[in-house]
Amino acid sequence: MSSIKSVLANAANTLTSHSDSPLLDAEVLLGFVLDKPRAYLRAWCDNTLTGQQKAAFAALIKQRQQGIPVAYLTGTREFWSRDFRVTPDVLIPRPDTELLIELSLELIPKNQAVNLIDLGTGSGIIAVTLAAERPNAQVTAVDACLAALAVAKHNARHHQLTNVEFYQSNWFTNVPKSLFDLVISNPPYIDPEDEHLQQGDVRFEPKTALIADNQGLSDIQIIADKARSYLKPGGHLLIEHGYNQAPQVQAIFNALAYDKVQSYRDLSGQPRVTHGQKP
Repeated sequence: MSSIKSVLANAANTLTSHSDSPLLDAEVLLGFVLDKPRAYLRAWCDNTLTGQQKAAFAALIKQRQQGIPVAYLTGTREFWSRDFRVTPDVLIPRPDTELLIELSLELIPKNQAVNLIDLGTGSGIIAVTLAAERPNAQVTAVDACLAALAVAKHNARHHQLTNVEFYQSNWFTNVPKSLFDLVISNPPYIDPEDEHLQQGDVRFEPKTALIADNQGLSDIQIIADKARSYLKPGGHLLIEHGYNQAPQVQAIFNALAYDKVQSYRDLSGQPRVTHGQKP
């Protein structure tokens, strides 16, 4: 039997010990092969696959069995209701990061011309989303990795945005001197000794985008320190961090004399983003 229903059932069974969401993974991968949405798979579950389609799907399932993330197999991931290109040169967009977008949009008036910078842009999900949601904003997107910047530039073109500028830079090093209303970052924040680095999708993601020294806090410290010279008076700093790092990040912000230091919780109820304001 090569119906969509039976092929999906077999694939989900195959992935049971390799994924937390075997049926979802199978549906996404088969939808990718057929170039159809998941709703199609349910509506037309008795349709049969061609031999070529079966072979392509089987190859993807085999790679997923090896742990390769679905986003890297399909080359796309949805974020804030938009599709983004994703490659192994960038982190896979996660729902937790949408908290950064929510907080940023609250700080950026809809029709006001503002200047903001996304440090460590990766695939560009933050910069591109904010540029699309706030067309009057001028967005600067920075990454030290040229391959990551190429992905981010593609995503900006794909969404037909002209209000994003890109720079290859280690944080602020090569950024033209400017003052920003908002500095935003999802930097590396995982401790090199963290056991989670050997689990799940992160095994395949770029380590330079995940790991930071000093128990994961070194890049956060650098960004918070340097941002003071690039923020306008009253400008805002938003940094995503680990679920257990809020007290340390707040301490960093307070030591650097930021005002209104506060951490905010993600969809799972974990403190995920800390905010500070330049006096």
